[in-house]
Formats: sequence, structure tokens, C-alpha cells
Amino acid sequence: MTKLEALRNMTQVVADTGDIEAIAEHHPVDATTNPSLLYKAAQLPQYKHLVDDAVEYGIARNNDAAEQSRLMMDRLAVNFGVEILKIIPGRVSTEVDARLSFDTEATIARAMQLMGLYDAAGISKDRVLIKIASTWEGIRAAEVLEREGIHSNLTLMFGFPQAVACADAGVTLISPFVGRISDWFKKVEGVDGYSPEDDPGVRSVTRIYNYYKRHGYKTTVMGASFRNSEQILQLAGCDLLTISPHLMEQLDQVSGEVPRQLEPQAATYIGEDRVHMGEKDFRWSMNDDAMATEKLAEGIRGFAADASKLAQFAFEACASCGKAA
Repeated sequence: MTKLEALRNMTQVVADTGDIEAIAEHHPVDATTNPSLLYKAAQLPQYKHLVDDAVEYGIARNNDAAEQSRLMMDRLAVNFGVEILKIIPGRVSTEVDARLSFDTEATIARAMQLMGLYDAAGISKDRVLIKIASTWEGIRAAEVLEREGIHSNLTLMFGFPQAVACADAGVTLISPFVGRISDWFKKVEGVDGYSPEDDPGVRSVTRIYNYYKRHGYKTTVMGASFRNSEQILQLAGCDLLTISPHLMEQLDQVSGEVPRQLEPQAATYIGEDRVHMGEKDFRWSMNDDAMATEKLAEGIRGFAADASKLAQFAFEACASCGKAA
């Protein structure tokens, strides 16, 4: 048995990519996408038809350049999502524009529009997770969407306050980032790396997992943003782990047992007491955590920049789109 197979016996493995062929090769249950991943995938020639369709969709429905871009981006994300769902049995995560991360109402509206496109393509709500940055405004948007039966994946999670607020809001799933947390601490502490058990990113996800399981939250934990296979194996037993095709391939090439590291029953004794996390508590706790504040802001900027690059690429790549405003 390979380590990837052993991991799958205790954790749901999710593909972290927009490359449909890579997803088909590794047979994950679910898949996650974001603007950065879609930008990479959209440049591959085998997906040009998805890009062309999105551009033509935007142009046909509006003469305003900004609105064309918005329509095109939503259609492109859903185009990739629909194709991915043809080859996986579970769910795909589709991200709301990061530029809306501090606008609750706009996030809700954009999520509704994305789900409308999925519905028109014959995809049911239970197969889609709407990815939203875990700002206070994003968490409030997810809370509303969950009441409407639209399930959410709260991303760009770096701090414990974000996890507490998401669980209290009843979101379906959270994606705490491992590698980016480790990157920050390596830079600040001036070290080359950490042992798996001492890795700050791993410790952050472990803390969240234990807290959730101790208090019986229905929100599931999906570790994300891995830099190496050791970080992944140290979180064996987590509800889900979203892993790049490159790291899945590494794990699939090595045979051996994978010890379970996270246990729901053990969390009953390890997890912390329940915490109240109102808006003031959330904002102060995030402000008090330099790493979480800096990485959240950096992540939003990065996803927003890649969304803009993706929109520009799509217009330029479509040879037949001369009608663009």
C-alpha cells in the first residue's frame, strides 16, 4: 500500500488544482480551485474551449467592459467546475472574487450568481462549495448562504479566531493554510524549516481540529497549502486534506504505513474550552496576531491580482472576441 492509499483510509483526499487531466489521474473525491490555479490551467491549450466560451458568454450579455469581465470570470470558474465534476464523485470548490472579501452583500450576490450558473448546467447544490475568504464579512456572508442551502468553504484561514467564528456561523468546511503559516514563521524566526510535529502550520490545523471535535461542531476541517509531504502525513486523520497533484504523486510513489495523528476521541481531552467570538473579539484577536493579519491580507491581494490576470488573459486568448468593450 502506498502512503497516499494509506492516508485515504483515514482522511478524504482533495485535489488542489484546476488542471482537469491531473485530477483524473489521481482520482480524488473532491477538488478545489482558486483564481491562481485557474489562471495556470487556462493557459493550457486543452482548455482553450472553456476560456473561449466564457469570453463569448460575457460579451454576449453586456456592453460594459467591467460587467463583461465579471460575467466572464464567473462563467469560466463554473466551466472548469462542471468539467471537474464529470470526473470526481464529490464536490468542487469555486471561489468568489477576492476583491469582494470585505463586502458581505456583494459576496452573497456573487455566490448566488455562481450557483445560478451551476444550476443552469444541471449541477445540484450539494456538489458545489462556494469559497469565500474568512474575513468577518465573508463569514457573515457564508452564514446567510448556508441558511439558503448553499454550502461554503472558508479559505485563507490563518488564525484561530477565524476558525472559531466559522464554526459558530455553521459553515460547511474551512481550509486552514499550513504552508503559508510555516513560510511566515521561517522568515520571522530565521530558520530553514521545522520537524513535522513542530511545524507552526501543522500545529495550527491540529489546534483547530481538536477544538472542533471537542465541541461537536459540524464544520469540517480541510488542511490546505502544503509545502511538503511531511506536513501532510503529520495531519493524517484530519477530515480532509487538499493536496497538489505533485505532492499526491510523491505520496503515491512511496510504500508504507501512515500513523493516524488526529483522533476525534482524543480531541475530547486535548481541545480547548469553548471561546466566544463576537465581532469585536474577532477583530482584536486578528489584530493581535501579526501572522494571521499579514497572511490574510497578502492572500486576498494575491487572489485578486490573479483574478485580474486571468480576465486579461481570457480576452487576449480568444481569437474571435473582437466585440469586447
